[in-house]
Amino acid sequence: MIERYTRPEMAAVWSEETKYATWVRVEVLASTAQVSLGVVPEAALADIGRAPVPSVARIRGLEAERDHEILAFLAAWTETMPAESARWVHHGMTSYDLVDTAQGVLLARSVDLVLDAAHTLIGLLIDRALEHWDTVCVARTHGVHAEPTTFGHKLAVHAHALHRCTGRLAAARRAVAVGTLSGAVGTYAHISPQVETYVCGELGLGIEPVPTQVVARDRHAELLGALAITGAVVEQFALEMRLLQRTEVGEVEEPRSGAYQGSSAMPHKRNPTTSERLCGLARILRANAGAAYENIALWHERDLAHSSVERVVLPDSLAVAHYQLVSASELLAGLTVDDERMARNLQATRGLVHSSEVFLGLTADGTDRESAYRLVQSAADEAHTSGSSLAEALSARGVEAPEAWFDPRRFLGNRDHLKSRLDTLKKEHHRHVDM
Repeated sequence: MIERYTRPEMAAVWSEETKYATWVRVEVLASTAQVSLGVVPEAALADIGRAPVPSVARIRGLEAERDHEILAFLAAWTETMPAESARWVHHGMTSYDLVDTAQGVLLARSVDLVLDAAHTLIGLLIDRALEHWDTVCVARTHGVHAEPTTFGHKLAVHAHALHRCTGRLAAARRAVAVGTLSGAVGTYAHISPQVETYVCGELGLGIEPVPTQVVARDRHAELLGALAITGAVVEQFALEMRLLQRTEVGEVEEPRSGAYQGSSAMPHKRNPTTSERLCGLARILRANAGAAYENIALWHERDLAHSSVERVVLPDSLAVAHYQLVSASELLAGLTVDDERMARNLQATRGLVHSSEVFLGLTADGTDRESAYRLVQSAADEAHTSGSSLAEALSARGVEAPEAWFDPRRFLGNRDHLKSRLDTLKKEHHRHVDM
Protein backbone atom coordinates (compact mmCIF):
# COMPACT_ATOMS: atom_id res chain seq x y z
CA MET A 1 0.00 0.00 0.00
CA ILE A 2 1.06 3.61 -0.54
CA GLU A 3 1.82 4.71 3.01
CA ARG A 4 1.68 8.41 2.15
CA TYR A 5 -1.92 8.09 0.93
CA THR A 6 -3.23 5.52 3.41
CA ARG A 7 -5.16 6.46 6.55
CA PRO A 8 -4.49 4.33 9.66
CA GLU A 9 -7.95 2.76 9.72
CA MET A 10 -7.60 1.53 6.14
CA ALA A 11 -4.04 0.35 6.77
CA ALA A 12 -5.32 -1.76 9.66
CA VAL A 13 -7.81 -3.57 7.41
CA TRP A 14 -5.15 -4.48 4.85
CA SER A 15 -2.31 -5.37 7.21
CA GLU A 16 -0.81 -8.82 6.90
CA GLU A 17 -1.80 -9.49 10.51
CA THR A 18 -5.46 -8.76 9.74
CA LYS A 19 -5.35 -10.90 6.61
CA TYR A 20 -4.00 -13.95 8.41
CA ALA A 21 -6.37 -13.46 11.34
CA THR A 22 -9.23 -13.47 8.85
CA TRP A 23 -7.84 -16.62 7.22
CA VAL A 24 -7.84 -18.29 10.62
CA ARG A 25 -11.44 -17.26 11.18
CA VAL A 26 -12.53 -18.72 7.84
CA GLU A 27 -10.74 -21.98 8.58
CA VAL A 28 -12.23 -22.26 12.09
CA LEU A 29 -15.73 -21.58 10.78
CA ALA A 30 -15.25 -24.17 8.05
CA SER A 31 -14.11 -26.74 10.62
CA THR A 32 -17.08 -25.87 12.83
CA ALA A 33 -19.45 -26.58 9.94
CA GLN A 34 -17.63 -29.80 9.14
CA VAL A 35 -18.06 -30.96 12.75
CA SER A 36 -21.81 -30.33 12.56
CA LEU A 37 -21.93 -32.51 9.45
CA GLY A 38 -19.97 -35.29 11.17
CA VAL A 39 -17.00 -34.95 8.83
CA VAL A 40 -14.44 -33.52 11.28
CA PRO A 41 -14.16 -34.94 14.84
CA GLU A 42 -15.42 -32.58 17.50
CA ALA A 43 -12.23 -33.08 19.53
CA ALA A 44 -10.19 -31.69 16.66
CA LEU A 45 -12.23 -28.48 16.60
CA ALA A 46 -11.12 -27.54 20.10
CA ASP A 47 -7.46 -27.73 19.09
CA ILE A 48 -8.12 -25.88 15.82
CA GLY A 49 -9.98 -23.10 17.61
CA ARG A 50 -7.24 -22.65 20.21
CA ALA A 51 -4.36 -22.33 17.78
CA PRO A 52 -3.04 -18.76 17.63
CA VAL A 53 -2.69 -16.75 14.44
CA PRO A 54 0.83 -17.43 13.18
CA SER A 55 3.29 -14.58 12.87
CA VAL A 56 3.90 -12.92 9.53
CA ALA A 57 7.61 -13.65 9.88
CA ARG A 58 6.99 -17.38 10.35
CA ILE A 59 4.69 -17.56 7.33
CA ARG A 60 7.17 -15.66 5.19
CA GLY A 61 9.97 -17.98 6.24
CA LEU A 62 8.00 -21.06 5.22
CA GLU A 63 6.79 -19.38 2.02
CA ALA A 64 10.39 -18.80 0.97
CA GLU A 65 10.89 -22.57 1.10
CA ARG A 66 7.58 -23.66 -0.45
CA ASP A 67 6.77 -20.80 -2.86
CA HIS A 68 3.11 -21.09 -1.81
CA GLU A 69 1.64 -18.61 0.64
CA ILE A 70 -1.44 -20.62 1.60
CA LEU A 71 0.50 -23.82 2.28
CA ALA A 72 3.03 -21.80 4.27
CA PHE A 73 0.19 -20.27 6.32
CA LEU A 74 -1.39 -23.67 6.98
CA ALA A 75 1.95 -25.15 8.01
CA ALA A 76 2.69 -22.26 10.35
CA TRP A 77 -0.80 -22.30 11.86
CA THR A 78 -0.93 -26.04 12.49
CA GLU A 79 2.50 -26.17 14.14
CA THR A 80 0.94 -25.73 17.58
CA MET A 81 -1.83 -28.29 17.01
CA PRO A 82 -1.66 -32.00 17.79
CA ALA A 83 -1.08 -33.91 14.58
CA GLU A 84 -4.38 -35.76 14.98
CA SER A 85 -6.28 -32.48 14.91
CA ALA A 86 -4.09 -30.68 12.38
CA ARG A 87 -4.87 -33.24 9.70
CA TRP A 88 -8.50 -32.02 9.60
CA VAL A 89 -7.60 -28.39 8.85
CA HIS A 90 -8.63 -27.10 5.41
CA HIS A 91 -10.52 -30.37 4.83
CA GLY A 92 -12.04 -30.53 1.33
CA MET A 93 -11.04 -26.93 0.58
CA THR A 94 -8.80 -25.38 -2.04
CA SER A 95 -6.58 -22.34 -1.58
CA TYR A 96 -8.95 -19.76 -2.98
CA ASP A 97 -11.85 -21.02 -0.89
CA LEU A 98 -9.81 -19.47 1.87
CA VAL A 99 -8.31 -16.51 0.05
CA ASP A 100 -11.40 -15.25 -1.77
CA THR A 101 -13.77 -15.74 1.14
CA ALA A 102 -11.45 -13.86 3.49
CA GLN A 103 -10.92 -11.20 0.84
CA GLY A 104 -14.68 -10.69 0.64
CA VAL A 105 -14.61 -9.76 4.32
CA LEU A 106 -11.74 -7.31 3.89
CA LEU A 107 -13.30 -5.72 0.82
CA ALA A 108 -16.60 -5.20 2.62
CA ARG A 109 -14.85 -3.55 5.57
CA SER A 110 -12.85 -1.32 3.25
CA VAL A 111 -15.84 -0.19 1.21
CA ASP A 112 -17.62 0.66 4.45
CA LEU A 113 -14.77 3.03 5.30
CA VAL A 114 -14.98 4.60 1.84
CA LEU A 115 -18.74 4.98 2.12
CA ASP A 116 -18.45 6.60 5.55
CA ALA A 117 -15.93 9.08 4.17
CA ALA A 118 -18.16 9.79 1.16
CA HIS A 119 -21.17 10.49 3.37
CA THR A 120 -19.10 12.85 5.52
CA LEU A 121 -18.10 14.80 2.41
CA ILE A 122 -21.69 14.87 1.14
CA GLY A 123 -22.82 16.33 4.47
CA LEU A 124 -20.17 19.05 4.26
CA LEU A 125 -21.03 19.86 0.65
CA ILE A 126 -24.70 20.21 1.58
CA ASP A 127 -23.97 22.39 4.61
CA ARG A 128 -21.59 24.71 2.81
CA ALA A 129 -23.88 24.87 -0.22
CA LEU A 130 -26.70 26.08 2.01
CA GLU A 131 -24.33 28.49 3.77
CA HIS A 132 -23.48 30.08 0.41
CA TRP A 133 -26.76 29.58 -1.38
CA ASP A 134 -27.11 33.35 -1.85
CA THR A 135 -23.40 34.11 -2.38
CA VAL A 136 -23.57 35.42 -5.93
CA CYS A 137 -20.64 34.75 -8.27
CA VAL A 138 -20.03 34.41 -11.96
CA ALA A 139 -20.45 31.05 -13.67
CA ARG A 140 -17.95 30.15 -16.36
CA THR A 141 -18.31 28.01 -19.46
CA HIS A 142 -15.20 27.17 -21.49
CA GLY A 143 -13.33 29.06 -18.75
CA VAL A 144 -15.04 32.31 -19.82
CA HIS A 145 -17.54 34.41 -17.83
CA ALA A 146 -21.07 33.24 -18.64
CA GLU A 147 -23.95 34.31 -16.33
CA PRO A 148 -24.43 34.89 -12.59
CA THR A 149 -24.89 31.89 -10.31
CA THR A 150 -24.16 31.29 -6.63
CA PHE A 151 -21.33 29.49 -4.91
CA GLY A 152 -23.90 27.37 -3.12
CA HIS A 153 -25.22 26.19 -6.47
CA LYS A 154 -21.70 25.15 -7.45
CA LEU A 155 -21.28 23.05 -4.31
CA ALA A 156 -24.73 21.50 -4.68
CA VAL A 157 -23.68 20.10 -8.05
CA HIS A 158 -20.87 18.17 -6.35
CA ALA A 159 -23.10 17.02 -3.48
CA HIS A 160 -25.55 15.37 -5.86
CA ALA A 161 -22.75 13.84 -7.95
CA LEU A 162 -21.13 12.27 -4.89
CA HIS A 163 -24.50 11.04 -3.70
CA ARG A 164 -24.82 9.10 -6.95
CA CYS A 165 -21.37 7.63 -6.26
CA THR A 166 -22.53 6.20 -2.94
CA GLY A 167 -25.21 4.25 -4.80
CA ARG A 168 -22.58 2.76 -7.08
CA LEU A 169 -20.31 1.96 -4.15
CA ALA A 170 -23.11 0.30 -2.20
CA ALA A 171 -23.91 -1.89 -5.22
CA ALA A 172 -20.21 -2.71 -5.63
CA ARG A 173 -20.00 -3.65 -1.96
CA ARG A 174 -22.78 -6.18 -2.46
CA ALA A 175 -20.93 -7.52 -5.50
CA VAL A 176 -17.61 -8.11 -3.73
CA ALA A 177 -18.91 -9.17 -0.31
CA VAL A 178 -19.15 -12.80 -1.40
CA GLY A 179 -17.30 -16.00 -0.72
CA THR A 180 -17.06 -19.55 -1.95
CA LEU A 181 -16.07 -22.83 -0.31
CA SER A 182 -16.66 -25.19 -3.20
CA GLY A 183 -13.42 -27.09 -3.71
CA ALA A 184 -10.82 -27.39 -6.39
CA VAL A 185 -12.89 -26.46 -9.47
CA GLY A 186 -16.06 -25.30 -7.78
CA THR A 187 -17.97 -28.60 -7.93
CA TYR A 188 -18.28 -29.24 -4.15
CA ALA A 189 -16.76 -32.66 -4.84
CA HIS A 190 -15.07 -32.88 -1.44
CA ILE A 191 -16.96 -30.35 0.63
CA SER A 192 -20.66 -29.90 1.32
CA PRO A 193 -22.40 -26.72 0.14
CA GLN A 194 -23.70 -26.50 3.70
CA VAL A 195 -20.19 -25.58 4.84
CA GLU A 196 -20.15 -22.66 2.43
CA THR A 197 -23.62 -21.54 3.54
CA TYR A 198 -22.60 -21.58 7.20
CA VAL A 199 -19.23 -19.86 6.76
CA CYS A 200 -20.49 -17.11 4.48
CA GLY A 201 -23.52 -16.57 6.67
CA GLU A 202 -21.34 -16.12 9.76
CA LEU A 203 -19.11 -13.69 7.87
CA GLY A 204 -21.98 -11.66 6.45
CA LEU A 205 -21.13 -12.62 2.88
CA GLY A 206 -23.14 -13.65 -0.11
CA ILE A 207 -22.25 -16.78 -2.09
CA GLU A 208 -20.86 -17.04 -5.60
CA PRO A 209 -23.81 -18.81 -7.28
CA VAL A 210 -21.84 -20.93 -9.76
CA PRO A 211 -18.17 -20.88 -8.73
CA THR A 212 -15.20 -22.04 -10.75
CA GLN A 213 -12.30 -22.13 -8.33
CA VAL A 214 -12.47 -18.43 -7.55
CA VAL A 215 -14.96 -15.67 -7.04
CA ALA A 216 -15.71 -14.08 -10.43
CA ARG A 217 -13.43 -11.11 -11.09
CA ASP A 218 -16.07 -8.93 -12.74
CA ARG A 219 -17.09 -8.23 -9.15
CA HIS A 220 -13.75 -6.64 -8.34
CA ALA A 221 -13.79 -4.74 -11.61
CA GLU A 222 -17.19 -3.31 -10.66
CA LEU A 223 -15.75 -2.09 -7.38
CA LEU A 224 -12.68 -0.48 -8.91
CA GLY A 225 -14.85 1.08 -11.58
CA ALA A 226 -17.07 2.60 -8.89
CA LEU A 227 -13.99 3.84 -7.03
CA ALA A 228 -12.63 5.39 -10.24
CA ILE A 229 -15.89 7.26 -10.85
CA THR A 230 -15.92 8.43 -7.25
CA GLY A 231 -12.35 9.62 -7.63
CA ALA A 232 -13.28 11.52 -10.79
CA VAL A 233 -16.19 13.21 -8.98
CA VAL A 234 -13.86 14.30 -6.18
CA GLU A 235 -11.44 15.43 -8.87
CA GLN A 236 -14.20 17.55 -10.42
CA PHE A 237 -14.72 19.29 -7.07
CA ALA A 238 -10.97 19.69 -6.51
CA LEU A 239 -10.43 21.06 -10.01
CA GLU A 240 -13.09 23.70 -9.40
CA MET A 241 -11.33 24.67 -6.17
CA ARG A 242 -7.97 24.86 -8.02
CA LEU A 243 -9.40 27.10 -10.72
CA LEU A 244 -11.08 29.41 -8.22
CA GLN A 245 -7.77 29.80 -6.35
CA ARG A 246 -5.86 31.18 -9.34
CA THR A 247 -4.36 34.60 -8.67
CA GLU A 248 -6.54 36.20 -11.35
CA VAL A 249 -9.68 34.71 -9.76
CA GLY A 250 -8.97 34.47 -6.03
CA GLU A 251 -12.49 33.53 -4.97
CA VAL A 252 -11.58 30.74 -2.53
CA GLU A 253 -8.53 29.50 -0.67
CA GLU A 254 -7.88 26.09 0.81
CA PRO A 255 -6.79 25.81 4.44
CA ARG A 256 -3.10 26.00 5.32
CA SER A 257 -1.12 25.50 8.51
CA GLY A 258 0.80 28.34 10.07
CA ALA A 259 4.04 26.66 9.01
CA TYR A 260 2.95 26.37 5.36
CA GLN A 261 5.63 26.95 2.70
CA GLY A 262 4.53 26.90 -0.92
CA SER A 263 7.85 27.12 -2.73
CA SER A 264 11.51 26.52 -1.99
CA ALA A 265 12.37 29.55 -4.15
CA MET A 266 9.41 31.97 -3.92
CA PRO A 267 8.29 32.82 -0.39
CA HIS A 268 5.07 34.48 -1.58
CA LYS A 269 3.56 31.33 -3.10
CA ARG A 270 0.22 30.02 -1.80
CA ASN A 271 -0.30 27.00 -4.03
CA PRO A 272 -3.49 24.87 -4.18
CA THR A 273 -1.50 21.75 -3.37
CA THR A 274 -4.29 19.83 -1.63
CA SER A 275 -6.62 20.33 -4.59
CA GLU A 276 -3.87 19.31 -6.97
CA ARG A 277 -3.15 16.18 -4.95
CA LEU A 278 -6.82 15.18 -5.06
CA CYS A 279 -6.79 15.51 -8.85
CA GLY A 280 -3.64 13.42 -9.16
CA LEU A 281 -5.00 10.59 -7.01
CA ALA A 282 -7.99 10.23 -9.32
CA ARG A 283 -5.58 9.20 -12.07
CA ILE A 284 -4.35 6.28 -9.96
CA LEU A 285 -7.92 5.08 -9.46
CA ARG A 286 -8.67 5.19 -13.17
CA ALA A 287 -5.48 3.32 -14.03
CA ASN A 288 -6.17 0.64 -11.42
CA ALA A 289 -9.70 0.16 -12.74
CA GLY A 290 -8.19 -0.74 -16.10
CA ALA A 291 -6.05 -3.40 -14.44
CA ALA A 292 -9.16 -4.84 -12.76
CA TYR A 293 -10.89 -5.13 -16.13
CA GLU A 294 -7.89 -7.11 -17.39
CA ASN A 295 -8.34 -9.52 -14.47
CA ILE A 296 -11.84 -10.60 -15.47
CA ALA A 297 -10.77 -13.11 -18.14
CA LEU A 298 -8.98 -16.12 -16.63
CA TRP A 299 -7.98 -19.40 -18.26
CA HIS A 300 -10.67 -22.08 -17.90
CA GLU A 301 -11.63 -22.54 -14.23
CA ARG A 302 -8.82 -20.22 -13.12
CA ASP A 303 -5.23 -19.13 -13.49
CA LEU A 304 -2.97 -17.07 -11.27
CA ALA A 305 -2.48 -14.02 -13.50
CA HIS A 306 -4.95 -11.96 -11.47
CA SER A 307 -3.33 -12.54 -8.09
CA SER A 308 -0.26 -10.33 -8.35
CA VAL A 309 -2.35 -7.51 -9.83
CA GLU A 310 -4.93 -7.66 -7.04
CA ARG A 311 -2.31 -7.53 -4.32
CA VAL A 312 -1.56 -4.03 -5.61
CA VAL A 313 -4.75 -2.56 -7.06
CA LEU A 314 -7.33 -3.67 -4.50
CA PRO A 315 -5.74 -2.29 -1.32
CA ASP A 316 -4.19 0.69 -3.12
CA SER A 317 -7.44 1.77 -4.77
CA LEU A 318 -9.45 1.48 -1.59
CA ALA A 319 -6.77 3.33 0.39
CA VAL A 320 -6.41 6.11 -2.20
CA ALA A 321 -10.18 6.58 -2.57
CA HIS A 322 -10.60 6.75 1.20
CA TYR A 323 -7.69 9.17 1.58
CA GLN A 324 -9.01 11.33 -1.26
CA LEU A 325 -12.48 11.61 0.28
CA VAL A 326 -11.19 12.40 3.77
CA SER A 327 -8.77 15.00 2.40
CA ALA A 328 -11.53 16.62 0.36
CA SER A 329 -13.63 16.93 3.52
CA GLU A 330 -10.72 18.57 5.33
CA LEU A 331 -10.25 20.99 2.44
CA LEU A 332 -13.92 21.93 2.28
CA ALA A 333 -14.33 22.29 6.03
CA GLY A 334 -11.49 24.85 6.16
CA LEU A 335 -12.18 26.54 2.81
CA THR A 336 -12.14 30.35 2.87
CA VAL A 337 -14.74 31.89 0.56
CA ASP A 338 -14.11 35.49 -0.55
CA ASP A 339 -17.59 36.75 -1.41
CA GLU A 340 -16.30 40.30 -2.02
CA ARG A 341 -13.88 39.03 -4.66
CA MET A 342 -16.72 37.07 -6.20
CA ALA A 343 -18.76 40.26 -6.44
CA ARG A 344 -15.88 42.15 -8.04
CA ASN A 345 -15.24 39.36 -10.54
CA LEU A 346 -18.91 39.38 -11.46
CA GLN A 347 -18.55 43.02 -12.52
CA ALA A 348 -15.15 42.59 -14.17
CA THR A 349 -16.58 42.48 -17.69
CA ARG A 350 -18.65 45.64 -17.12
CA GLY A 351 -22.03 44.04 -17.64
CA LEU A 352 -21.25 41.54 -20.39
CA VAL A 353 -22.56 38.67 -18.24
CA HIS A 354 -26.02 40.28 -18.57
CA SER A 355 -26.09 40.01 -22.37
CA SER A 356 -28.69 37.22 -22.38
CA GLU A 357 -31.01 39.25 -20.16
CA VAL A 358 -30.68 42.25 -22.49
CA PHE A 359 -31.18 40.03 -25.55
CA LEU A 360 -34.37 38.47 -24.14
CA GLY A 361 -35.57 41.87 -22.96
CA LEU A 362 -35.30 43.28 -26.45
CA THR A 363 -37.14 40.35 -28.01
CA ALA A 364 -39.87 40.68 -25.39
CA ASP A 365 -40.20 44.36 -26.33
CA GLY A 366 -40.80 43.46 -29.97
CA THR A 367 -37.40 43.21 -31.66
CA ASP A 368 -37.04 40.11 -33.83
CA ARG A 369 -34.66 37.49 -32.42
CA GLU A 370 -31.93 37.73 -35.07
CA SER A 371 -31.80 41.53 -34.96
CA ALA A 372 -31.78 41.56 -31.16
CA TYR A 373 -28.95 39.00 -31.03
CA ARG A 374 -26.81 40.88 -33.57
CA LEU A 375 -27.38 44.17 -31.80
CA VAL A 376 -26.37 42.87 -28.38
CA GLN A 377 -23.43 40.95 -29.84
CA SER A 378 -22.16 44.08 -31.58
CA ALA A 379 -22.46 46.10 -28.39
CA ALA A 380 -20.72 43.34 -26.41
CA ASP A 381 -17.85 43.24 -28.90
CA GLU A 382 -17.38 46.99 -28.56
CA ALA A 383 -17.50 46.86 -24.76
CA HIS A 384 -14.96 44.04 -24.79
CA THR A 385 -12.46 45.86 -27.00
CA SER A 386 -13.00 49.48 -25.89
CA GLY A 387 -13.34 49.04 -22.15
CA SER A 388 -16.79 50.61 -22.05
CA SER A 389 -19.71 48.98 -20.29
CA LEU A 390 -22.34 47.00 -22.13
CA ALA A 391 -24.94 49.60 -21.16
CA GLU A 392 -22.80 52.37 -22.68
CA ALA A 393 -22.26 50.43 -25.89
CA LEU A 394 -25.99 49.77 -26.16
CA SER A 395 -26.75 53.45 -25.57
CA ALA A 396 -24.43 54.37 -28.43
CA ARG A 397 -26.69 52.21 -30.61
CA GLY A 398 -29.83 53.93 -29.45
CA VAL A 399 -30.84 51.31 -26.86
CA GLU A 400 -31.41 52.60 -23.34
CA ALA A 401 -31.45 49.32 -21.41
CA PRO A 402 -33.37 49.43 -18.10
CA GLU A 403 -31.18 49.12 -15.00
CA ALA A 404 -33.17 46.06 -13.97
CA TRP A 405 -31.68 44.15 -16.92
CA PHE A 406 -28.30 44.41 -15.16
CA ASP A 407 -29.46 43.02 -11.79
CA PRO A 408 -27.81 39.61 -11.08
CA ARG A 409 -30.84 38.55 -9.08
CA ARG A 410 -32.87 38.30 -12.30
CA PHE A 411 -30.82 35.17 -13.09
CA LEU A 412 -31.57 33.58 -9.74
CA GLY A 413 -35.36 33.75 -9.58
CA ASN A 414 -35.77 29.96 -9.56
CA ARG A 415 -33.03 29.11 -7.11
CA ASP A 416 -35.62 28.11 -4.48
CA HIS A 417 -36.66 25.30 -6.84
CA LEU A 418 -33.07 24.07 -6.91
CA LYS A 419 -32.75 24.53 -3.16
CA SER A 420 -35.76 22.27 -2.60
CA ARG A 421 -33.85 19.50 -4.35
CA LEU A 422 -30.85 20.09 -2.13
CA ASP A 423 -33.12 20.04 0.93
CA THR A 424 -34.45 16.66 -0.22
CA LEU A 425 -30.91 15.36 -0.52
CA LYS A 426 -30.12 16.68 2.95
CA LYS A 427 -33.08 14.79 4.45
CA GLU A 428 -32.08 11.60 2.66
CA HIS A 429 -28.48 12.04 3.82
CA HIS A 430 -29.56 12.51 7.44
CA ARG A 431 -31.74 9.39 7.27
CA HIS A 432 -28.73 7.39 6.11
CA VAL A 433 -26.40 8.83 8.73
CA ASP A 434 -28.93 8.23 11.52
CA MET A 435 -29.47 4.58 10.53
